[in-house]
Amino acid sequence: MAKRSRRDFIKHIGAAAGALTAIPGCAHSTAHTAVSTRRPNVVLVLTDDQGYGDMACHGNPYLKTPNIDRLYGESARFTQFHVSPVCTPTRACLMTGRYNYRTGAIDTYRGRAMMHPDEVTIAEMLKGGGYATGIFGKWHLGDNYPLRAMDQGFDESLVHRGGGLLQPSSPPGDSYFAPIVWRNGKQEQLQAYCTDAFTNAAMDFIERHKTTPFFVYLATNAPHAPLFVDDRYVAPYLTMGLDERTAKAYGMVTNFDENLGRLLTKLDQLGIADDTIVIYMTDNGPDSMRYNAGMRGKKGDAYEGGIRVPFFVRWPGKIQAGRDIDRIAAHIDLTPALLDLCGVPGPQAVHLDGKSIAPLLRGAAHNWPDRALFSQWHRGDAPEPHRNAAVRTQQYKLVNGKELYDLSTDPAENLDIAANQPEIVNRLRAAYDDWFKDVSSTRGYEPPKILLGAPQENPSVLTRQDWRGAEGWSDSKLDQGVGYWEVQFATAGLYDFLVDIPPQDEPATVWVDFNGARFSQPVEAKAESCRITGQRMDTDTGRVQAWVEHGNFRQGARFLTVERKS
Repeated sequence: MAKRSRRDFIKHIGAAAGALTAIPGCAHSTAHTAVSTRRPNVVLVLTDDQGYGDMACHGNPYLKTPNIDRLYGESARFTQFHVSPVCTPTRACLMTGRYNYRTGAIDTYRGRAMMHPDEVTIAEMLKGGGYATGIFGKWHLGDNYPLRAMDQGFDESLVHRGGGLLQPSSPPGDSYFAPIVWRNGKQEQLQAYCTDAFTNAAMDFIERHKTTPFFVYLATNAPHAPLFVDDRYVAPYLTMGLDERTAKAYGMVTNFDENLGRLLTKLDQLGIADDTIVIYMTDNGPDSMRYNAGMRGKKGDAYEGGIRVPFFVRWPGKIQAGRDIDRIAAHIDLTPALLDLCGVPGPQAVHLDGKSIAPLLRGAAHNWPDRALFSQWHRGDAPEPHRNAAVRTQQYKLVNGKELYDLSTDPAENLDIAANQPEIVNRLRAAYDDWFKDVSSTRGYEPPKILLGAPQENPSVLTRQDWRGAEGWSDSKLDQGVGYWEVQFATAGLYDFLVDIPPQDEPATVWVDFNGARFSQPVEAKAESCRITGQRMDTDTGRVQAWVEHGNFRQGARFLTVERKS
């Protein structure tokens, strides 16, 4: 869908949503029997690498999470909610209601964590329905135009780059305690611990928009590694005898729990808690082996420990609290459910893979049909059939096309019954094969293009987050090739290239290459950057590379800043 058609779509659903509200007694076909005079606010809280077992209400014997526990008691809880094994795929599914293999977002780094800009996000859909939209924390679906959250429907965007703080996309000086972020595309450094800062910004947005419907996406980078938090949060868990890694992760969860409490209190203080749907979930399983409610595996695995997560939904007076829902559901169901609950029409021209689980939340679902849900992830520029993949029905789960588990009697996935149930194996394998063919044929796996020299972002800073073709993602593997970025120059003209390089011990030459056309400049020993100016570029599409070289040694750039000057 082109950018112009996306704007037309937003305008169209805004008009349609307004018409639904204006006509007395008229209701969206999947909403309540009468239209509310005020659409509910939505606060979606998503933590990073917090597992199903990383909270007291799920039986963790060490963690104290009073605010998560409070939300648990005030919510309807899906006990069989599934996501992807890692961050980016889950986030693409949440934002679009579509399997991530349709969107281009198939991995977490090296240019595979970018979502095609013609995907229509839930932020765009709700914005078209009259919602103010804000994201605070982690986006992880593209750092440059036209892939940023601010390009994808969010009115207000305060995000870090890449998959987390202190990754190769982070500028020098970044810190968990003073994170460098981008506020609506402009870089700044906050003076607070990351989770505190993102929660502060979300609460400020809520207060400014308390009289109109809003959608807040609070996506913390904690407790994702590297594990940094004030020692006072870690000390109690070390005292319990836990290893340092687990103690730090639990300390970060404790800090998050405090922030969740602040957020819930803010809704109460503003008098809008009853008008607000609060959703709390996590993006995948824990990144290390720790308490995980008896499930097999962790982050990255297609077993339940990697893909089954908490999913709590609170809407006082509208959704019955304290109720468990055991029907299977998944990340792709969030977008259609929110459209349903908010009474906003969905995009007719877009195929949604998810199913609205609003009837289950309302307790109005009878004879809910079984279905198959799919999860898969592995490294590589394109997915491979049955590699780290799972297909799940209410009772059975097929892993990697060959292991079969009856989760109704074996939730820990200890007993492979494939040899005794060949018919079920063949049925689920065929369902997976059909799904894999379908999602792979949507657009293939060519990566999205970063647009350079566009007025929406000039200059553009390219980082190793989106580097393709080289193993040297971080400075720990400096001699393993030079990566490239897939780009398109949006406007012809003169361009400057600022190349940030690892300092060399001797004089060297800095090179920039675009589709085989090269230009260079010498630098002195210990130089950290080099600016190559006045290069004429046309509106071409291709690959841009940058590196420093001396003798037979080549080392890729840390950052490449491209600026249109004319």
